[in-house]
Amino acid sequence: MIEAQDLHFTYPNGVEALKGISLTIHDGEFVAIMGENGAGKTTLVKHFNGLLKPTLGKVLVDGVETTKVSVASLARKVGFVFQNPDHQLFSETVEEEIAFALKNFGFSADIIEKRVTWALNLLGLTQYRRTSPFMLSGGERKRVALASVLAWDPTILILDEPTIGQDYQQKEKLRQFILQLKAQGKTIVMVTHDVEFVAECNPRVLLMRGGKIVADGEARKVLTNPEILEHASIVPPQIAQIFIQLSELNLDFPKDVIDVYEAREILLKTLGRRNQ
Repeated sequence: MIEAQDLHFTYPNGVEALKGISLTIHDGEFVAIMGENGAGKTTLVKHFNGLLKPTLGKVLVDGVETTKVSVASLARKVGFVFQNPDHQLFSETVEEEIAFALKNFGFSADIIEKRVTWALNLLGLTQYRRTSPFMLSGGERKRVALASVLAWDPTILILDEPTIGQDYQQKEKLRQFILQLKAQGKTIVMVTHDVEFVAECNPRVLLMRGGKIVADGEARKVLTNPEILEHASIVPPQIAQIFIQLSELNLDFPKDVIDVYEAREILLKTLGRRNQ
């Protein structure tokens, strides 16, 4: 469990990035943190693995205050994938990059080999096994950074803008994998601007603005509330926009639809009734 208690954080240049955040993320939850640039999203999640320490207030991971343990000890439990993979990658080959943390955590050679191979296959990187990560595209480097964290199987996974640079196929693979991790009881916290991706995943959504949380709830409720979204500078998903407009025309459609598959079923049923 991750818990923030009246969390404040001010950068050395005087910018107050977090202004009294209190929240609890329970084991096994999938949470998407959204908001405009500068809202404090990345600053918040960097407190979850101790990269940043509170100016005021507390952050606890499984009941342990982050100021009282090292980042290295938190890293075994909390895996963090940065928005910019170049802030995370440094090894000469993709294989060595993925194996690095496993070696530091004391895994045996045979387990390291199995986990590296598994991560390469999972993220479509097998052909780059002995290639320098810095020779890859931005999207491919992003997947290497993700593979290097997934390989040690942390119980909490923090993803900062994971869909940037990924095509539709890779996004769908990521979505399926996130849902698989959630089914396994993992805790996933994702910072993102990708409202369509969030709509397809339907997690708990936290909206931030000006260092504060302005909305917290199920995606289908938060992402279909135009007033709340406008306050956080978020545009509703396309499916939500369509169904909001249909409901405003006094047609018999629900407003809280964000998923394309649900939308399809509703439209087919409606058309079926009208054709009878």
